[in-house]
Amino acid sequence: MKTRIQNIVIRTFVLGTLALCALSCDLDYYPSDEQSTDIIIRDANAMIIDGCYSLLKDEVEYLGYPSGNTYCRHYFQMAEFPADNICLSGRSTDPLFQATTYTMTDNLQNVGTLWMLGYKIIYMANTLIETLDETKADDRQILGEAYFIRAMMHLNLVTLYAKPYSYGRTELGIPLDTVSLVTAIKRNPVGEVYDQIVLDLRKAASLMGASRGNAGYPSRDAALGLLSRVYLYMQQYDDCIAIVTEMLGGADPATKLDANLANYFANAKNSDETLFCIAHEVTEDRGQSSIGSMYNKDGGGWGEIYPSDPLLNLYERYPMDVRYAAFIHPQYNKGEAPAATYNVYIPNGNAGSTEKRDVKIMAVTDDGTGTYSFVEGGVTYTIENRLVQGEYIEHHLDYHGEDLLVRILPSNIETRNSYPKYYVTKFGYQDGVPTLSSPVCCRWAEVLLNAAEAYARTGDETNALNLVNIIRTRAGIPAAGLFAAGNMHGYADAVDVVMDERRLELAFEGHRMFDVYRNKRDMDRRFPGVQAWEQVSYTEPHIQYPIPNSEWTVSGIEQNPDY
Repeated sequence: MKTRIQNIVIRTFVLGTLALCALSCDLDYYPSDEQSTDIIIRDANAMIIDGCYSLLKDEVEYLGYPSGNTYCRHYFQMAEFPADNICLSGRSTDPLFQATTYTMTDNLQNVGTLWMLGYKIIYMANTLIETLDETKADDRQILGEAYFIRAMMHLNLVTLYAKPYSYGRTELGIPLDTVSLVTAIKRNPVGEVYDQIVLDLRKAASLMGASRGNAGYPSRDAALGLLSRVYLYMQQYDDCIAIVTEMLGGADPATKLDANLANYFANAKNSDETLFCIAHEVTEDRGQSSIGSMYNKDGGGWGEIYPSDPLLNLYERYPMDVRYAAFIHPQYNKGEAPAATYNVYIPNGNAGSTEKRDVKIMAVTDDGTGTYSFVEGGVTYTIENRLVQGEYIEHHLDYHGEDLLVRILPSNIETRNSYPKYYVTKFGYQDGVPTLSSPVCCRWAEVLLNAAEAYARTGDETNALNLVNIIRTRAGIPAAGLFAAGNMHGYADAVDVVMDERRLELAFEGHRMFDVYRNKRDMDRRFPGVQAWEQVSYTEPHIQYPIPNSEWTVSGIEQNPDY
């Protein structure tokens, strides 16, 4: 992070290097002999804030790595992959491997790039905040956007590089940057960082109105929506509820959701459900370097990240769930239909091992009643159809003294390194391009679930379940699958209902790791994959990323413990 750069130098640099950005921005152009100073300054300020949005998606060089090195790719992988929603099907030289396996180091490309770009964007936002005048109508929207993006960058950084707010306000946070001329760098306490994020988002909401264009530009509701998340993380549940109530303004929450969920993510930047996204154009498709390429092989992607077994089992309680049927696709040999014969897929490893688990595949027979078995070494093993929460069937196997959750699948499903292939398409098919998307940073479904959790935490079970039911109804869950105080479908309380619904609705969008650890729950990763077979305690020092080597060795700020 630069510590001393004059405003005029950085502004000249930004305007020069971001000139190409203007070609894709909705700016007003005038003949050069008619441009007033005010118009030139206004357009220059718009270019700077648009440059912030460009830095979220443009490829940059860091430590000699230019290809695929983008903020949005690293953020969505670093936030999602250490959680329990994905199975990594093989080793990779990409730093996503270290994120997935909790082997992060301070010199990794993703760790350094995200930090570098986050603070570059914060610096650019600060130059605008110091320059613009909120009493001038022409300045207010851009100024509001500057406060918004500064808040979002601080939030992303503090959630990745520091412990959750719920662990204590005095925990070591990140450097809080609110001025462009920084004379000293220190790590502020987590509480101070969150307090500033709240101030920035409230300021942003007071200055902004509607978006300047598609959802790639923030609005008043985008600031309030992100604020609802911040209040939830801060455990200020009444404030979270108040913000969402203000946003709704008496409207039916269901009207805030995109009715066409199956096509929502492909059209995210133009959907009213999206409050803010990293908007991409066709010319900005990253192909194999896109977020979607790791989830889906179509269009030349890698297709090496699959949904975890526990997540699949959760979805398959209601197979008609659009979030499953539209975005998670089992791959059958040569495009065949599912076979009528079945295999059992058994996590294969020594009992108590923390090593990765491959999958042993055994052909099974059905006794005609839905009970499957197989013979190995002259011993017959019968798969138990276990009733979970009093309603749902899971397949379990007592195998060599270990109780294992197993899956029974058509015998012609494709595998990679023994792991069944399920491609995920949440990050693709915008404009028909398999690897193109505009990744969503905040949307109405999350906002409603933020309020649902806040209601559940304050004991208002009725409002919590009502919001969950709105989400489930949009997803195509039948009435029998909705919740009521007298019909909790085996859940202990509304909090657990909301936690699972957040997992289903927001899977792969970068929320799950934060949801588990901020609630001081362990991350159960005892499912097949290259990642370790283990439960990661919420007290584990490495649930946050290390401060990049290029930062702490230069500025002298404190490194996170045990790195």
